[in-house]
Amino acid sequence: MSVNQVSIFLENKPGTLNKLTEVLATNKINIRALSLAETSEFGIVRMIVNDVFEAVNVLKENNFVAILTPVLAYAIADEAGYLNGLLQKFTAADVNIEYMYAFAGKERAYMIFRVNDTKKAEAVLNGKGLKSLTQEEIAAV
Repeated sequence: MSVNQVSIFLENKPGTLNKLTEVLATNKINIRALSLAETSEFGIVRMIVNDVFEAVNVLKENNFVAILTPVLAYAIADEAGYLNGLLQKFTAADVNIEYMYAFAGKERAYMIFRVNDTKKAEAVLNGKGLKSLTQEEIAAV
């Protein structure tokens, strides 16, 4: 089961990211995980937030280009080598990871995966006994 990630396109100049976080803070949107990738002219912020629909609405109202992107969110064991084992399974199943990022909890690590084949990736993850997170569970972490 996928969850929604908020993807925002930003001009690559000082203060732009601050304006984004200010809009979110003012509207009480809590960022659970964040990834920032950049080029010389623009950046892409990928975020998991507590209220994706409110986040997209307030960002668009404030002239940000924001879209929802489905991603997989899974809790995994927070131990050395565990991610490597998962990636080996993805390789064996011919699943390509387009990008991923993580955030740590008290007892688990939480991985966000964007893959080329969601069904294969879910089969690999579920086959390892892992549980996908819902949007509500992410908000509560």
